[in-house]
Amino acid sequence: MSHDYTEYSAPVPDLSAAASEPKGRGGVEGVSARRPEGLSTIGLSTPAGAPRRRADEAALAEPGAVTIVVPTFNESANIRQLLHRITESVPSRLPCEVVFVDDSTDDTPEVIRDAARDCPFPVTVLHREEPVGGLGGAVVEGMKTAGSDWIVVMDGDCQHPPSLVPELVATGERSNAGLVVASRYIKGGSRAGLAGNYRVAVSRGATWLTKSLFPRRLHGISDPMSGFFAIRRSAVTADVLKPLGYKILLELAVRSRPRAVSEVPFVFEERFAGESKSSAREGFRFLRHLVGLRTASPVARMVGFGLIGATGFLPNLLGLWALTVAGLHYVPAEILANQLGVAWNFVLIEHLLFRDRRAHRRWWDRAGRFALLANADLVLRIPLIALFVHRFGMGALSATALALVTTFVVRFAGTEALVYLPRRRPRGSRTAGRAV
Repeated sequence: MSHDYTEYSAPVPDLSAAASEPKGRGGVEGVSARRPEGLSTIGLSTPAGAPRRRADEAALAEPGAVTIVVPTFNESANIRQLLHRITESVPSRLPCEVVFVDDSTDDTPEVIRDAARDCPFPVTVLHREEPVGGLGGAVVEGMKTAGSDWIVVMDGDCQHPPSLVPELVATGERSNAGLVVASRYIKGGSRAGLAGNYRVAVSRGATWLTKSLFPRRLHGISDPMSGFFAIRRSAVTADVLKPLGYKILLELAVRSRPRAVSEVPFVFEERFAGESKSSAREGFRFLRHLVGLRTASPVARMVGFGLIGATGFLPNLLGLWALTVAGLHYVPAEILANQLGVAWNFVLIEHLLFRDRRAHRRWWDRAGRFALLANADLVLRIPLIALFVHRFGMGALSATALALVTTFVVRFAGTEALVYLPRRRPRGSRTAGRAV
């Protein structure tokens, strides 16, 4: 797949006074060398001598360089204001680059190109042809291109104040933290920019739910739903991240949490222009992501497998009732109705438990293997019950219960091994995980 790479060359301002220069920073060329596959890249340099205000430089500890990653989807009306605020807020002695990862269908990339001409720092646009993983996936792509010691993630709608970027980096340097979260829920913070009581209730409910499900991983993080944070480049390993939707901080904290975490308060501001991207669809994606994170361990996955299997009794019984009412004999009716339960379970397991493993086989291959295992479970259960009753002298009830447990464990292990585990690779084909 080929991609166009367009460079707008102009002198880049001298940052020799900076405490440390970003690693791999060479204007646009340095970014293009790290361009991931599947992205169209527009490199944007800026003219020399652009106006820049030094903000609170004396209060800032010796900083590391920072890459600001901004995921965007149709945010053209906010771009100029956002870059203006970054220019006004980030001091000259903090070496800075801005990376937009864009999934837009409007003219956002063109607006960024024009607005970047007035910025005294490098600006890059990575336009994704396929928005895999949503805004969270966009953030991961931006992290892969970052050449700085620190990566600051923020939204493109101006609800996250760029004036906090120096404080996020300075807090991380002072506390030697790997992750610094801008929190709405500590003293000095506010969620004032949330539009309406409904969004406030949803935000609080989602925060409570995530902290309840991951009390250890989210310990010390009061606002796991925040989209505004700073993380050390050395603390992130891209290959362990599997984002879905826009809650990338939750993904980072659960899968790749740094040991030391700090927080700073921030006021969540009102959107500058445009409409919120929050929707019922994004809410369902978030719940799917939450289930996937919670069932990442084998034990949790087995529990989830059992719970999903239990829900399969409902379509099974409804199908049996409908078929017998229609006049079908109960034996073939039960065989057909069992397939409804199998299909129900397959759909839920696909989307909730093994979402990240579906690429290893085609869907019809997975469905066929799953159906074969599910029906084999039914065939195996009857001889097992007979064995437990006649050979070991067990009662019918206890024998049935033991057979159910036995076949459940066998079916779970078989599903994981034969349906969703990747095929064995030839020796020597493994590659080391790529660290950002």
